[in-house]
Amino acid sequence: MAGFDDAGVFFSDNFGSEEQHDEQHINRQQVKKRFKDFIRQFHEGNFSYKYRDELKRHYNLSQFLLNIALDDVISFDEALADKLIKQPTEHLPLFEDAAKEVADEVTRPRPEGEEDVEDIQITLTSNANPYCIRDLKSDQMSRLVKIPGIIIAASNVKAKATKLTMQCRSCGNSVNNVSVKPGLEGYALPRKCNTEQAGRPKCPIDPFFIVPDKCRCVDFQVLKLQEAPEDVPNGEMPRHMQVYCDRYLCDQVVPGNRVMVMGIYSIKKGGKSTKGGNREKVNVGIRQPYFRMVGVTVDTEGTGRSSSNLINPAEEEDLRRLAGQPNIYETLAKSIAPSIYGSIDIKKAIACLLIGGSRKRLPDGLTRRGDINLLMLGDPGTAKSQLLKFVERCSPIAVYTSGKGSSAAGLTASVLRDPASKNFIMEGGAMVLADGGVVCIDEFDKMREDDRVAIHEAMEQQTISIAKAGITTTLNSRCSVLAAANSVFGRWDDTKGEENIDFMPTILSRFDMIFVVKDEHDEKRDVTLAKHVMNVHLNSLQTTDETSEGEVDLNTLKKFIAYTRAKCGPRLSSTAAEKLKNRYVLMRNSAGEYERETGKKVSIPITVRQLEAIIRISESLAKMKLAPFATEVDVDEALRLFQVSTLDAATSGNLAGAEGFTTEEDQEFLSRIEKQIKRRFVIGSQVSEHAIIQDFVRQKYQERAIQKVLQLMLRRGEVQHRMQRKMLYRVK
Repeated sequence: MAGFDDAGVFFSDNFGSEEQHDEQHINRQQVKKRFKDFIRQFHEGNFSYKYRDELKRHYNLSQFLLNIALDDVISFDEALADKLIKQPTEHLPLFEDAAKEVADEVTRPRPEGEEDVEDIQITLTSNANPYCIRDLKSDQMSRLVKIPGIIIAASNVKAKATKLTMQCRSCGNSVNNVSVKPGLEGYALPRKCNTEQAGRPKCPIDPFFIVPDKCRCVDFQVLKLQEAPEDVPNGEMPRHMQVYCDRYLCDQVVPGNRVMVMGIYSIKKGGKSTKGGNREKVNVGIRQPYFRMVGVTVDTEGTGRSSSNLINPAEEEDLRRLAGQPNIYETLAKSIAPSIYGSIDIKKAIACLLIGGSRKRLPDGLTRRGDINLLMLGDPGTAKSQLLKFVERCSPIAVYTSGKGSSAAGLTASVLRDPASKNFIMEGGAMVLADGGVVCIDEFDKMREDDRVAIHEAMEQQTISIAKAGITTTLNSRCSVLAAANSVFGRWDDTKGEENIDFMPTILSRFDMIFVVKDEHDEKRDVTLAKHVMNVHLNSLQTTDETSEGEVDLNTLKKFIAYTRAKCGPRLSSTAAEKLKNRYVLMRNSAGEYERETGKKVSIPITVRQLEAIIRISESLAKMKLAPFATEVDVDEALRLFQVSTLDAATSGNLAGAEGFTTEEDQEFLSRIEKQIKRRFVIGSQVSEHAIIQDFVRQKYQERAIQKVLQLMLRRGEVQHRMQRKMLYRVK
């Protein structure tokens, strides 16, 4: 054994003999013949030879690939499919050789100069249940498996040699057509030249070099696949998988795409090399897993379509029956966070947000978003965050983030330097990962202004444009935004009017509905709320699967949302469109009158965006019923929701219209009185009614008008009436 590690003694079988045992050779020929039979003979019910015709059509178009459904192979020959699934590395090249031979048959006679048949790439698809990335173990190694995920980074397309030509530096001897394994595995050059020539000394160690011009190469690309956010357990980091794809599979996906990847779970050499003595020592026992793609399906719609595909016909019938109920709108609203008391209008708006409107592609190539954005603004302790967490659970695709912990790059996309290749790569953020779903942003007011500006384009155009480090591209972010924020003063102050809202009109106009959530003091409501909270805590130990009457359980709600988003795309009816046009003109006029009367601009401008918001809400109401058109009833409810949310928020803290008075002069007069009352008295002060009236009468105001204003303020809860010997008003 002495001298076994001497550098001069070396043996390599990299040139190993191509001869194989007769039995194995026959087996390979039989398998290849069976694959050829499949391509030639497989046909559907009407005797259309699916793969033979497709192969011929693709070859004539110079597309040298063939997409095979694994289910068809199983139906043709189950044993053959089992071999392909369990030993894809050995059988996939045989499949491609068989396809090449069949292509030679079906494309004869070929034009002159095209006698050689091109190699055919086989891509596979399957309807089998997928594995999660974290479920892949050593048992699946070297097998054909299917995994879902989101592409978050993609490298440039590079070249990989499939056949090498090497030459010895010393004697000039060439070795041709050395096969290289597919995937990320390389090839170890032989350390010794075995050519012996008389009268020449032996060639030195490591004499070979690659001749690039004589190598055959294919395109390849490396992708980074991440688990879908809904598949990641709480408190854990999402896991990643390196994906290798070659030839026609390159450039099929971009960062942000939700994909279903079919491929071979493979290993490559890993671990760092350390030099010891005169030779490198490699940790040969360590292997890094990666995925060799042989087929990919991209969710191009961005509508949670992958979830709707899992619904069986029986469940589809139940969902259609649910949509056919006359009170489906109320049922969905009750099913949104049933443990939270009240806020019924907000829950109805969230139901509309989850269902969404119809995305439209115009003839000029532009698109109009169908997703609805909603902002909840107001006092702390009004269950805004709880509603956000519920939406994260019930939406088929959802990402939850907090404003203080979110940056512009984390919400949109970031450009990083790949440590291996030193090139810049792009990784998608929260709004890219939530493509086709909902982004829940809590503490929206705590975000920096620069970070809020970064999502302007994503909220309206539903794309994210990147121009950094030489990378110029556009990513899709077709998602709804559900945001919660507090007012400037912590609590909503009615005396401050629009000063409570510290957002730029540019961001406010992108929200379809803005709800001002106030924590109002009302004894009857407080008693009911306290009883409800007590019941929730007392019954928390009971099973959570039971639902109250008129509610839909969480799983059914999730499937209903995915089903309606995938299967229905309603439009406005002509009568509803005419009605909405007239109401929009009235809204614009009333906003203009309000600005002229008060001298202040409306904090949320009424623009065409608000008109499109009402259209989207109307379409979502029709989509709940799986109706093809949104009717006047849907438009009326959409206008009502818009009135109680955005319009009330736009004129919050000011008397927009007093009940019982019809003329504009009376409204302006009462508005002036109320503003003076609020300006005069500090919040919490107690003033008698007699003192208020006498003060204003001295300023030439009518006593009846002042009493009317006080009654209106009392009805709206802005002052508190205390029955004592003197009538006192406690300003709230």
